[in-house]
Amino acid sequence: MEKRWTLLPQADKETIQKLSSSLNNLNETLCNILINRGIDDFDKAKVFFRPHTDQLHSPFLMKDMDKAVARLQRAIENEENILVYGDYDVDGTTSVTLVYSYLSNFYGNISYYIPNRYTEGYGVSYQGIDFAEENDISLIIALDCGIKAVEKIDYANKKGVDFIICDHHLPGDTVPNAVAVLDPKQSDCDYPYKELSGCGVGFKFMQAWAEKEKHEVDPLFALVDILAVSICADIVAMTGENRVLCHFGIQKLNKNPQPGFKAMLAIANNKKKELTVTDIVFSLAPRINAAGRIESGNKAVEVMLSQNPQLADEGGNYIDLQNTDRKELDKTITKEALAMIEADETLIAQKTTVLFKQDWHKGVIGIVASRCIENYYRPTIILTESKGVAAGSARSVKGFSVYNAIEECADLLEQFGGHKYAAGMTMPLKNVTAFQKKFEEVVASSIDPDLLIPEIEIDAELDLADIESKFYRVLKQFAPFGPLNMKPTFVSKGVYEKGQARIVGDNHLKLEVVANKNDTRGIAGIAFNLGTKMNLLKSGEPFDVVYHIEENEWQGRTSLQLMVQDIKKSKES
Repeated sequence: MEKRWTLLPQADKETIQKLSSSLNNLNETLCNILINRGIDDFDKAKVFFRPHTDQLHSPFLMKDMDKAVARLQRAIENEENILVYGDYDVDGTTSVTLVYSYLSNFYGNISYYIPNRYTEGYGVSYQGIDFAEENDISLIIALDCGIKAVEKIDYANKKGVDFIICDHHLPGDTVPNAVAVLDPKQSDCDYPYKELSGCGVGFKFMQAWAEKEKHEVDPLFALVDILAVSICADIVAMTGENRVLCHFGIQKLNKNPQPGFKAMLAIANNKKKELTVTDIVFSLAPRINAAGRIESGNKAVEVMLSQNPQLADEGGNYIDLQNTDRKELDKTITKEALAMIEADETLIAQKTTVLFKQDWHKGVIGIVASRCIENYYRPTIILTESKGVAAGSARSVKGFSVYNAIEECADLLEQFGGHKYAAGMTMPLKNVTAFQKKFEEVVASSIDPDLLIPEIEIDAELDLADIESKFYRVLKQFAPFGPLNMKPTFVSKGVYEKGQARIVGDNHLKLEVVANKNDTRGIAGIAFNLGTKMNLLKSGEPFDVVYHIEENEWQGRTSLQLMVQDIKKSKES
């Protein structure tokens, strides 16, 4: 798949030099990247490079926080039964783990509940409310869900079950009539940082309660690795509070992780000296998610809560098996979905992919939607039948709000929710064909054609000679990486392959890049799924290469290498 390369605007020379001078003559290329990320003076750079808990906002700036804390205090004083309720994905299960772990240090009448993906569906469920009533539970703390559960909260109120909602999704026109609604995305919430994960909102709630009760916050910050996993897995903005909390969470993962995380990383055979966001996204998150996709998110919470290494290992092995099952389902259904597209000329020509098959496994349709985008780059929805309705998972392309497009089709849906780039929905089975047609019409009439070509945003042009240890030491401090603070991407133009290129694995390239044909030493690179570029490398012609810079650990030795994103024939040749 061809990609378009976009070089981000470059700051003016005077501004770059001024910042460089204030930062002890920091490399000007790195200064340019900082400026593009809004870091244009010494004070902002200090905050960026030296995350500190002092940079966190008071939790009481969040709307309804005082009400939430007061209701929790009353529940504890009156010895009420409290239920910590969260969704079955990574953000939901980590939210439950963190809040339950912290509160149970101080209060015993507390339990947790993860809804079943297949019998209850996403978010707050009637079954969960009935469970609370049957077990004399009078307060539910709903995490990573609830902001759109208007009718269900009314149902709970009639049964005498109070709700404190801790969510981070976009509210609808009506906010549920809960005791307190904590969601920084509410239009009338003045909380300074809007991009917390669901677990992040739960963390702020616990922080506020701890302050009010004058409890030590150390036990709360001892759970920050759990919060970091939610921030990374939910792909929220890696700025502000998220970046500070993730910074300290990853430190804890590297030094003293929860036993459950330690077990999962060992099972994943992750032996890296320093874990990064990438390791969390590809090693921990899929295993936590697999429990809710295949069986029940309760298992993931059990593993994350476990303080017994042996039990953590047993639980970790169990959900690893579920992750293996998930991968097999993902592979099989993706193959079927791609075959459906390839067999239909109309589907191939569309601006969207909306596929339905009755027996696809509901737990992996979101992953399948992402896989389809890797082959057909456009907004994609995968639907299956669940409890007599069509249930779907949507994924989008960069720059296009699939949530807004789905909202335009609301007349055909029973319910929907989500983010700009990922959403879920249900609809009557009879509406699937009409939805496919309308969704295509909505997207085709509103999407910029350029958004249907995958884009690589390039931070700066770089000479290969600049790639050395000092440069990388500073670059490494840009981490943790994520949306709005992505891993810097560089382009080097008119370079050559030293003659060592070979295809490894299915379709990957190992290469060594040199600035000039006669150079005897270059820098190693790996280019995943770019085996088709082999002929260009073998031609001996100059090429342009786009890449990230990373450390490669091999047999106890560490070296810098290029993680190649794309290769094109040089226009200078």
